[in-house]
Amino acid sequence: MDYPENIVIIGGSLAGGTAAVTLREEGYKGRVTLVGEESHAPYERPALSKDFLANGSLDAILTRPIVSYTDRGIETKFGSRAVKIDVSSRSVELSSREQLPFDRLLLATGARNRLLPLPGLDLQGVFSLRTADDAIALRRAIRPGGRAVVLGMGFIGTEVSAALRSSGMEVTAVEMLSAPLVQALGNDMGSVLKDVHAEHGVDMIFEDRAIALGGEGHVKSVLTASGRTLECDLVVFGFGTEPNSELAVDAGLEVQGGIRVDEFCRTSVDGIYAAGDVTNHFHPLAGRHLRVEHWQNAILQAKVAARNMLGQMVSYDDVHWFWSSQYTERIHYAGFHGPWDRYVTRGSVSARDFSVFYLDGRRLVGVAGCNRPRDVRTAMELMKSGISLNDADLASDDVSLKSLVQPAAVG
Repeated sequence: MDYPENIVIIGGSLAGGTAAVTLREEGYKGRVTLVGEESHAPYERPALSKDFLANGSLDAILTRPIVSYTDRGIETKFGSRAVKIDVSSRSVELSSREQLPFDRLLLATGARNRLLPLPGLDLQGVFSLRTADDAIALRRAIRPGGRAVVLGMGFIGTEVSAALRSSGMEVTAVEMLSAPLVQALGNDMGSVLKDVHAEHGVDMIFEDRAIALGGEGHVKSVLTASGRTLECDLVVFGFGTEPNSELAVDAGLEVQGGIRVDEFCRTSVDGIYAAGDVTNHFHPLAGRHLRVEHWQNAILQAKVAARNMLGQMVSYDDVHWFWSSQYTERIHYAGFHGPWDRYVTRGSVSARDFSVFYLDGRRLVGVAGCNRPRDVRTAMELMKSGISLNDADLASDDVSLKSLVQPAAVG
């Protein structure tokens, strides 16, 4: 493998910034250029629907100050948009028409929110939450006593609902399924989250969906499929994303539900890599391709991609993990989303001190914990070991999860 002289990273994201710094930490002396469409340096995106939406500052959620890039000799082009990748000439064209030559290229372009094509979508007061600028705009629209409608009660929708309620707004959430996150996490976790939000005053409408937004110039109502009219001062879309893979498609890379990469973060074109939310990556533990949008995945996959661009051939095989804050409750999740054929619950659901283990046969493929981070950490070891498990051991608090890891370790 030839030592690269020029490495270009498209995407001023958590993954992009992490990869750039990792290259320097690995001793790379060549040119590194980090291109980001947002004017901000890379920041902690999960904070947008948590503390930042309430009262946080942008500086507080930056992954590192801008000087950290310049001090490492990383050329940054924030506020610049890549418009074309020329595979044959090995160059990236920016919207300014500047050409950036590359020997290795990393795509860390992330994902964007999926907005339903509803009548009234262009009204003022309609928000999604993906970028710092989105969060700043939403924060400015929050008025104590005002009325908000949140569409969707996935992880983003539930966190936004909590943040809006904590800011003093009246909140109505509309969800197509029977409970928050019930499809992803099952009935036990879904019922707890439903109760938690009800206790904090969120009015929830399940098994319904928005079909139109009403108002003249500014949104004033949401019409649902069941015929409800929900009066409001603002609307937030809280579900669904799609990868920013257009550059890859135009360049002829293989794209299927995201940019397809192998366990070494290599795309279908030699010398071009991808990491973070935009990828549909092969995971050796899951034995299949996955697209995930987790903070941990963006960091760890970016580090692997950076090392592999330097010829180290490191496999990305970490167990995915993320967390969510729901008022005073802390939800942690680890594993590979689906397929699972059943789940086993350990602990007390009523006391909100429990974990849910998702199994495919006798193999653990995922775990969610409500205020039980230790269970989740240990379950990650069980997933990595691939050990066969039985339901009774997982369900009983009398059986130490750590003790289940040991047979795999000695065997």
